Amino acid sequence: MGVVRELRSLVGLPGFRRLFAVRLVSQAGDGAFQVGLATLFFFSPESQSTAGAVAVAFAVLLLPFTVVGPFAGVLLDRWRRRQVLVVGNLVRVVLTLGIAAIMLVEGVGPWVYVLALVNLSVNRFLLAALSASLPRVVDGPLLLTANSLTPTLGTAAAALGGGVGFVVGLVMPAGNVKDSISLALAGGLVAVAALLATRIGRDELGPEQPLPRGQVGAELVRVVREMADGARYLWRRRTPGQALLVMGVHRFIYGMTFVASILIARNLLADPDDTQAGLATFGAILGASALGFGLAIVLTPTLSPSIGPQRWIVVMLCLGAASQTLLAVTLTWATMLVGAVLLGLAVQGAKIAADTIVQRDADDHFRGRAFSLYDVLYNAAFVGAAALGAVVLPDTGYSSAVFFALAAGYALTALVMGTRGARTAAPVPG
Repeated sequence: MGVVRELRSLVGLPGFRRLFAVRLVSQAGDGAFQVGLATLFFFSPESQSTAGAVAVAFAVLLLPFTVVGPFAGVLLDRWRRRQVLVVGNLVRVVLTLGIAAIMLVEGVGPWVYVLALVNLSVNRFLLAALSASLPRVVDGPLLLTANSLTPTLGTAAAALGGGVGFVVGLVMPAGNVKDSISLALAGGLVAVAALLATRIGRDELGPEQPLPRGQVGAELVRVVREMADGARYLWRRRTPGQALLVMGVHRFIYGMTFVASILIARNLLADPDDTQAGLATFGAILGASALGFGLAIVLTPTLSPSIGPQRWIVVMLCLGAASQTLLAVTLTWATMLVGAVLLGLAVQGAKIAADTIVQRDADDHFRGRAFSLYDVLYNAAFVGAAALGAVVLPDTGYSSAVFFALAAGYALTALVMGTRGARTAAPVPG
């Protein structure tokens, strides 16, 4: 019942309520947008269903933000984060409606990929801003509960938005109009998120000393040095640096499984010629994964305080190893769904604990850069996983040897984290 009391305490914080509302609506819009993209890129009759094609799509969508991500961290430490949430969501509205218009007039073309790339890059920037802002509205013991609540329910909101977009796609007649309406729905949700962000005070989310207007351009030349300083700080601080590295490995293995799941849903568990059946199958897998996310929100704040976030991450890595071993032994509808639940719990449970470590042990001056580095590792690991998947995965997506190797990767990471990982942050002078 302690979790229920803490949830009530969180809801009683006005700043948390306002920030939480922005996250929920913004991620619902992002879910609708991403379902539209997934349909276009992976489950449309024109899309290719090979490991190489999936790898190219993920590289196009994620690799650029891996490059520009470091700039985001410096800006989050200098720009008012509330303004980032307002302006960033408005930019996403324009981009989303632009894609909808292009789809209506021309269909899928190079500009759809370009605008989708920019849209998703802005979204990752916004998610980093939301994470960096959370300690400004929540502190003390409630921060762990907030870390378990906000990202997980944000993911649930994205799943709900994606579900609505999927249903809209089913009831609308096939064609460009259907795709445009789904994207317009996403744009409307993001516009509401921008409006909700205006309810937050201009200086409420920090940073303490935002860069005065007109000096941002001059500061950008210092990005590389400052990001290097941030990385050195996190490593010398030990616990946040180790948490980021472990989550990078976690994300890489999860990315391999995600790519395999797309191919399995499209080419193995459904008729490869029936793209709607493939999409429905993949939706069921995502639903099972979302159930794992939901378990994480309940179990992490309940169980992790007794063993600490570092040991909780080790437990989640072991759970990830179990999920991959299950899939390596046999692949059926049942094992695929059970494996998705276990992996969803492992991924989200570890992320909640890692977020807590970074927010707790990183000084506010470095926190924006910490979460941007977090996003860079996340995206780079996913792109790397997709690239490796293109080489080692068959077009059906299933290889027992690959899943055994992923299980071994989880087990080895858990062993290193459990035996060599720091439990307390090291002091960093100055």
